Amino acid sequence: MKYTALIIFILIQVFGVSPLSSYAQNTSAGTAVSIPIIDKNAKDGSIIISTSKGFGLSNTVYDTNMYGVLTEEPAFYLQNQSDTTLKPVTNSGRIYVLVSSINGSIKKNDFITTSTIAGVGQKATRNGMVLGTALEDYSNSNQKIAEKILVAVNPHFNASFADTKTNVLEVLRNASDPTTLTQATSLRYVVAAGIVLIAFAVGFIFFGRVTSSGVEALGRNPLASRTIQLSLVFNLVLMIVIILVGLGIGYMILIL
Repeated sequence: MKYTALIIFILIQVFGVSPLSSYAQNTSAGTAVSIPIIDKNAKDGSIIISTSKGFGLSNTVYDTNMYGVLTEEPAFYLQNQSDTTLKPVTNSGRIYVLVSSINGSIKKNDFITTSTIAGVGQKATRNGMVLGTALEDYSNSNQKIAEKILVAVNPHFNASFADTKTNVLEVLRNASDPTTLTQATSLRYVVAAGIVLIAFAVGFIFFGRVTSSGVEALGRNPLASRTIQLSLVFNLVLMIVIILVGLGIGYMILIL
């Protein structure tokens, strides 16, 4: 005990950091640290992101910049007493987090991610960055209302969903963020890109040869122009089908 007291004394005197304990009702179980939050609308339970402009509220679904949760009553707080404007933020532990039913009712063990409501979480239904796992159920017919539930906070990229709802823009956005890619995910992107490139190459090379042959045939036999034109149109459609099939295969590789 005397060593613990000595460590606390040194932290207070040297670094101006004070470990404060609080065990009120709805107290989160985790260690909070002092963070400068630029968003004045942040409140207890708000999801905080880290950006080049500073720490603020999230307002994007599956935000890859997730940092933690503003926790006014943490179980343990490493407080910087030299700056009273800093707020306690926790990025691991059992934390009370603001959530809404904007993406459906939340059941225990559902993944929680960010939403379009600033600082508020929602149920995760596809692969992407998640804040953690819900430890309580939540349901509300009014999707605009946000209330706090207990969440096991551990921000990470989740790839456990076999999600068929992911659209192309979301896939490309995930691909452009290297922090979200595991080795298996990176391999899927490489394979998918290879298939798409091959489909484009085969389609254009095939159509280019057919077009060249068609122009030569048209010069030799102008009376058969209609037949040749129909043949070119058919081969154009065939080229488009080849490319679309390649795109489809690549897309399925990414989302399965």
